[in-house]
Amino acid sequence: MITDTIKKFVSRLFSPAARGPQRIGPDKHGIDRRNVSRHAIKVCEVLRQHGYEAYIVGGAVRDLIVGLEPKDFDVATNATPEQIRPLFRRARIIGRRFQLVHVVFGQEIIETSTFRAPASENQETDEHGRILRDNVFGTHEQDAARRDFTMNALYYDPHNEEVIDFHQGVADLKKRQVRMIGDPAVRYREDPVRMLRAVRFAAKLNGTIDPATRAPIGTMASLIENVPASRLFDEMLKLLTCGHAMDCLRQLRAEGLARGLLPMLDVVLEQPGGERFVELALERTDARVRAGKSISPSFLFSALLWQQVDSRWKQLRAQGEHNIPALVQAADSVLDEQTEKLAIQRRFTSDMREIWFMQPRFERRLGKTIYRMIEQPRFRAACDFLQLRAAAGEFDSVLAQWWMDLANGNDAIRAEMIDELSRQPQTASEASGLRKRRRKTRRPSAPRAEA
Repeated sequence: MITDTIKKFVSRLFSPAARGPQRIGPDKHGIDRRNVSRHAIKVCEVLRQHGYEAYIVGGAVRDLIVGLEPKDFDVATNATPEQIRPLFRRARIIGRRFQLVHVVFGQEIIETSTFRAPASENQETDEHGRILRDNVFGTHEQDAARRDFTMNALYYDPHNEEVIDFHQGVADLKKRQVRMIGDPAVRYREDPVRMLRAVRFAAKLNGTIDPATRAPIGTMASLIENVPASRLFDEMLKLLTCGHAMDCLRQLRAEGLARGLLPMLDVVLEQPGGERFVELALERTDARVRAGKSISPSFLFSALLWQQVDSRWKQLRAQGEHNIPALVQAADSVLDEQTEKLAIQRRFTSDMREIWFMQPRFERRLGKTIYRMIEQPRFRAACDFLQLRAAAGEFDSVLAQWWMDLANGNDAIRAEMIDELSRQPQTASEASGLRKRRRKTRRPSAPRAEA
């Protein structure tokens, strides 16, 4: 009895007292209110005026603290979707697994969600433990507990400019450490995509994954196979456009996650020149992201899969298949294998094919063919892709630059370039292409009359 009393006293003495969240002022968190979306602030103000709590939450708060520009802004509130929607002129309720409200301001959408309760035994899951429906509302504290990582459980109050921190997320951000809230194994089972998010955040912040958060990933990587393909594609796109894509891919391979995303990625990177080509593509993508420029998913995935397409294209030609049919077969087989795991949307695969199918046509600069190529919708993207191939040593750099100059020129410059080309001697490949065209179009001669 006395021993138990002593143990309880010691436990209370050294255990931290239960207390509420940290409230961190602007002098400590460093967020400049001028960098916060005025529309997100407006949503918070309207909800407050109607008696609700409302905070900017998640990735926007995380990025603002570390000095990055957020891509979008989300709001969390204790108002339900049915209470939120009538307060705004343009708002709609979306989602089944996770119901929320999109408040629309021109081109900007403020995603507004109700505080959620943590997972419970009564929630609907699949046979692997992945949560299928998540519409159980809760308190502010419960909402923080159900979020994945401490750095994403931060709430910014634009009214008093405080950051509300339930799980020492600001401290983890300062250390550039990705740490899971709760038991990592349980949280990964609830949503396997969290393993991919851990890798992305660590790469994006140039940081590390907390050892306890990282430990289960190797043994639970196979759960990625249970994630819907469309959601997997969305997460893969985020990985590739976070500004640190190559670091993400290397970390995915190190954690054993790459085969669940792009099944052929390991094979691509192991081929001669394969890793160099992928590095060049992702370096250019990262540079565009950091410069605030737009990214084309079609171009990105066409670059990632090109080594496989090119390899099969060469194999089919070696077997006697004609050039263009061989390329079509190679592209179809690679895309068929990829779309089993990764739901690349049809509009993207269509653009990818156009970019690939134009590559053989760059080898010959023949008369009207050039004008027909310029009229193609993906001509500029195909020229950019050609530049990538030239940088990787796959294509003549001088010829690639000629095509890029043509793409950048106006009509007068293009006409002058093509006219000048007609007065120059043809290259061996162009002369070969012209002979083939003449053979195809040459009419058979009339039979001679017998004597």
